[in-house]
Amino acid sequence: MNALHWKLVIDATDPHAQAAFWAAALGYVEEDHSALVGRLLGFGAVPAEATQTVHPGTPEERLGWHGLAGIRHPEDPVSEENGAGLGRRVLFQRVPEEKTGKNRLHLDVHPAPGTRDAEVERLEKLGAAVLRRVAEQGGEWVVMTDPEGNEFCVS
Repeated sequence: MNALHWKLVIDATDPHAQAAFWAAALGYVEEDHSALVGRLLGFGAVPAEATQTVHPGTPEERLGWHGLAGIRHPEDPVSEENGAGLGRRVLFQRVPEEKTGKNRLHLDVHPAPGTRDAEVERLEKLGAAVLRRVAEQGGEWVVMTDPEGNEFCVS
């Protein structure tokens, strides 16, 4: 069997804000779907309410999908047709409800040795919060939450 291509999909109430946070947190790149969005709008294939202006009033202002935003590893290839990453990728999809329980799946972030505390501080400045610090026989890590309350660990 061949290995499968995959992406991680995360529910969000604000996909573009989550994409901006996680792109900054991981050193990833926000996907730019503006060419596809503009083309489909021009053909009348999608309604305007399916789109939104992303990063309004900034040099990064562009059209995007109202319900979806993606980030990708900066070294991975990109589809010229739709702007989506073709490798390591996280997609945020809009859902109407807020997060209510503990994650069943989470990311572990691994900064360079000896830089965990500095990384935690950097992530807090981006909008993350420390949930708890863990020191067990198997290691130490910090459990944090992203701006929408999704848990992740910095080890």
